[in-house]
Amino acid sequence: MTFQPNPSRVEAGQASDAERMNATVRGEVAVQGAYLTQAFFWMFAGLLLTAAVGVLVQSNPTVLEFVSNNILLILIAQLAIVFGISFGIRRINATLALLLFFVYAASVGFTVFAIVLQVYTTASITTAFLSASAMFGGAALYGYTTKRSLAGIGGYLRMALFGLIVAMLVNFFLPSDTFSLILSLLGVVLFTVLTAYHVQRIANGDLAVATGSTEKAAVIGALLLYLDFVNLFLFLLRLFGGRR
Repeated sequence: MTFQPNPSRVEAGQASDAERMNATVRGEVAVQGAYLTQAFFWMFAGLLLTAAVGVLVQSNPTVLEFVSNNILLILIAQLAIVFGISFGIRRINATLALLLFFVYAASVGFTVFAIVLQVYTTASITTAFLSASAMFGGAALYGYTTKRSLAGIGGYLRMALFGLIVAMLVNFFLPSDTFSLILSLLGVVLFTVLTAYHVQRIANGDLAVATGSTEKAAVIGALLLYLDFVNLFLFLLRLFGGRR
């Protein structure tokens, strides 16, 4: 849970050192507003890296075979990187966090995107990408411009995400086309809402407060937005994608 300083106590000079630091960080974010742009920049750089690696891997049978034979190990490593950045962001510097983010983005190109390029038609991938871009952009714009606080839905979104993951695992072992369709629809809705929620958290300075640094907040923000976009794209592809 993000610590929220009490503005009245800060103004009255009665705040703790932690509250003063948080208020200062929020003030810097409000004045500069630059790290939201930086988060988007790193996110797009990560997506470009993922796509480039995916294309290279897809055209190399040797690498594809290696990925296929070690897919479980690679997925575990990907989860370790995501959790490492998320939970270790206060203990590592921004440069290392950014390096880990790019390692993760490259690894997604090795696994998900290389497989996507093999399984789905180019037209389907293009349509899903454009649709995901439009939905992501609309949600991001809403999260940035709305005056309504989305902080209250954070807990519900986390529970919904956990429930979706569990349901997908069940569907993996007990496959059902109808259930898969429902999960894909729910995934599209969930990651669209998560996009708006995460953009607002970045814009409001919540991540800067949580990490204690605007540079680190830009990296963790880029990771969150990257995950939102990639998952939105994949769920749309599952819904409307045409296989080769």
